[in-house]
Amino acid sequence: MGQNYWHENTSVSLINYHFVWIVRKRKRILYGEMDARVQQLIREAVIALECEVIALETDQDHVHLFIQSKPIYSPAQIMHNIKGSVSHQIRIEFPWVKEKLSSLWTRSYFCGTTGSVSGDTVKRYIEAQKIK
Repeated sequence: MGQNYWHENTSVSLINYHFVWIVRKRKRILYGEMDARVQQLIREAVIALECEVIALETDQDHVHLFIQSKPIYSPAQIMHNIKGSVSHQIRIEFPWVKEKLSSLWTRSYFCGTTGSVSGDTVKRYIEAQKIK
């Protein structure tokens, strides 16, 4: 994958997280315009955190996100920021979501860490999600 290490004043790091989270009630709403907008907002939220998207894919009722993060953020902080900002914006742009769901995402999520060697495997897995 050839990832670069993050170089800060007092640290060098390579931290990769694989996140998976689902739409509340597993409603299959992530398709078409909604899917494209959710992915765009996730990318913007990751950039705002000064992290890097390695792979991102949705499959109607859930999201897979593989990122490289700086060591200043915990996985909980990352999820809080991404899920919160995306949900807020989607509920503004797609008002029908408010009528169907009390909130866009469930409170839960999966987080796994990877090193540079297994990162390729996770990336291929995420990219293959649409093929199923």
